[in-house]
Amino acid sequence: MSDLPRKAVTRTAKLAALPLGFAGRATWGLGKRIGGRSAELVAREVQQRTADQLFKVLGELKGGAMKLGQALSVFESALPEEVAGPYRAALTKLQEAAPPMPSGTVHAVLEERLGEDWRELFLEFEDKPSAAASIGQVHRAVWHDGRNVAVKVQYPGAGEALLSDLTQLSRFARLLGPLIPGMDIKPLITELRDRVSEELDYEQEAGSQRDHAEEFADDPDVVIPGVVHQSDQVLVTEWMDGVPLSDVIAEGTPEQRDRAGQLLARFLFSGPARTGLLHADPHPGNFRLLPPDEETGENGQWRLGVLDFGTVDRLPGGLPQTIGDSLRLTLAGEADAVYELLREEGFVKDTIDLDPDAVLDYLLPIIEPAQVEEFTFTRSWMRNQAARIADPRSPAHQLGKQLNLPPAYLLIHRVTLSTIGVLCQLGATVRLRDELESWLPGFLPEDEQEPSVREPAMREPEVQEAAVLETAVREPEVQESEVQELAGDAPLGA
Repeated sequence: MSDLPRKAVTRTAKLAALPLGFAGRATWGLGKRIGGRSAELVAREVQQRTADQLFKVLGELKGGAMKLGQALSVFESALPEEVAGPYRAALTKLQEAAPPMPSGTVHAVLEERLGEDWRELFLEFEDKPSAAASIGQVHRAVWHDGRNVAVKVQYPGAGEALLSDLTQLSRFARLLGPLIPGMDIKPLITELRDRVSEELDYEQEAGSQRDHAEEFADDPDVVIPGVVHQSDQVLVTEWMDGVPLSDVIAEGTPEQRDRAGQLLARFLFSGPARTGLLHADPHPGNFRLLPPDEETGENGQWRLGVLDFGTVDRLPGGLPQTIGDSLRLTLAGEADAVYELLREEGFVKDTIDLDPDAVLDYLLPIIEPAQVEEFTFTRSWMRNQAARIADPRSPAHQLGKQLNLPPAYLLIHRVTLSTIGVLCQLGATVRLRDELESWLPGFLPEDEQEPSVREPAMREPEVQEAAVLETAVREPEVQESEVQELAGDAPLGA
């Protein structure tokens, strides 16, 4: 059997070998430099070998190891272009697939959780998984009523493996830092550990997915598969076809990229406002781009399909108004007001004194996408932001180290950063301000805010006649990414 836990000692040995491999490659690189090769070429080769080993191990082990790999994959955009190529293939592999567990193990789980006659629940069941991820894999099937369904089966021992992997990885988190410039990986691992119980709870996941499916049932832009059946370690949902976002990133048309980016931003901000929940696992493997609905002909536009609600942030009042207020004030150049707000919310500790103008200068570059009607997210923009914050010699780095990220904002921060990473991978041109105006509390001045949640945001520029008049009288806005800038010691990661 090659199911997830394997032998604990084997998993630990594989993970423990990673730091040794890093050290060995560093020694090998030193030898190459002594032999006359340029430091730049040697460093690039060392990074490539490191990426190959790291993500091969993370993908094979699944569990917490693969969960970390998926979380890192969305930050590929921050890598310098000369080394991004070798990483890109290894990283994106983790967004869609992993080695599957044997069919015998799958059948055993289904028999235990659905009963000895589990096959009677299905007209068809494909033993070969259609996708394999960090704690479970998905099989395509036909439910007994004829519906096409996705059957998610949790790996036996997934909880133990998740905790064990993340504990082991946290011990040498500093060694992983150079893989993603400017990102502090240890807080990311800590946050992933804190979410283990939620990831494993399929009852909670089913509830979160039902809430989203009900709210978005008639939405022309976002599609959520309905929940068909749920039991411990098994979750059956409606099947969703479509183009995986990883394929759109690799070879999508400009139209597909822009549409996917717009809807991804819309879902990020509208979800909490409409459901009180924030989908907290925004890597490309969890999204599909669906062709226009031929039956209803809704605008003849692509739609966004959303999968995997295993991790959510519960925000009964939607996203915190502090985020919208601080973004609005930052764009308005009100340095003192921004600084006081950040201090009140704990982003600046009482023991720290900072120059309000310096804080404003720190925040403004990253909220550039909200200063224009539409913004094209690119890898080069992401790299520039990473370099600005990661360089120990830069004022931005020195100031960022003195900022604090309150626990209540940690998951929001990671989701925002991950979404920005995906937008940059897509190279999408997005009307971010439209989404912020429609869904982010506090982003508009109080006299322009409506008392209740707005209707779904206007579709796209060509069908936004009403939005033209509405936007003309509004003030400039801000962007989700200001949240990412408030991270201080983790400017490019959770």
